[in-house]
Amino acid sequence: MFTEWSLTKTLPADFVTKPLRQLLATDWQLPKHLIYSLKRGQRVLVNDQYLPVNFTVKAGDTVALTFVRADFRLPESRITPDSAATVRICYEDDNLLVVNKTAGSKTHPNQPGELGSTLNHVAAYLAPRHQQAFMVHRLDQATSGALIVGKNPAVIPPLVAAIKKKEVSRTYRAWVHGTGLAEHGRISLPIGRDPEDKRKRLVNGPQAQAAVTHYRVLKETADATLVAVQLETGRTHQIRVHLAAIDHPIIGDPLYAHDDAHHLLLHSYQVVLPLPFDFKTITVTAPTPDYFTP
Repeated sequence: MFTEWSLTKTLPADFVTKPLRQLLATDWQLPKHLIYSLKRGQRVLVNDQYLPVNFTVKAGDTVALTFVRADFRLPESRITPDSAATVRICYEDDNLLVVNKTAGSKTHPNQPGELGSTLNHVAAYLAPRHQQAFMVHRLDQATSGALIVGKNPAVIPPLVAAIKKKEVSRTYRAWVHGTGLAEHGRISLPIGRDPEDKRKRLVNGPQAQAAVTHYRVLKETADATLVAVQLETGRTHQIRVHLAAIDHPIIGDPLYAHDDAHHLLLHSYQVVLPLPFDFKTITVTAPTPDYFTP
């Protein structure tokens, strides 16, 4: 059983002096209840001493945080480890990793004890080091590529906050049917449910929500186009629905294209994210699979 998680960071030379509370809430994006818990338990130390959170911290100070089980609603991920054979690491540090998810693997299990998902495989990779796999975001089962996975419960709130504030940027690559797309494009079409197929989503379907997708043409062949795609919103199947709606469905899409390709040619190619409890942003690229060609 995991009982506590400790994080230590020395503030960089260009750090601007500010109250400790501002560092925790604004820079490190910890929610109020966690800051309160750290303060109440005197589990936030500056240069090895407890300081009230209204005291200032400055460049060169060392800040140590200790989280305990009671700080979190779900202190354990409860994901059963499976084989780590398919895990491909693109980036890893003490708090998180970015893996290159294989197409056909679900992001996470849906039932207790379920095996076979990407998080099951990552849990097996982390288990020998007594670390856990926590979900941060999802990729469709048929989509491959960069997937962020947390390694402790403390890292999840700042990562989720960064995604919500659009500080995390993800770029996808997709091969679509047809040519003639504008060099750059913006697709703004609401996406709702498909009343005739619960697996699918539909432009202007029931319970539609605003959805915006940006794309850029990278390459054309005789009858296909490679595009880079970024999401302004994050609706289910958004890229797939939007590209199909402009008559350029993704090659191999079993729901929105009618072809006999064996793989959905949609890949989470690159992720840019601010590192939690740090002051730098990294760019991580997930190599495309060998089959990623029309």
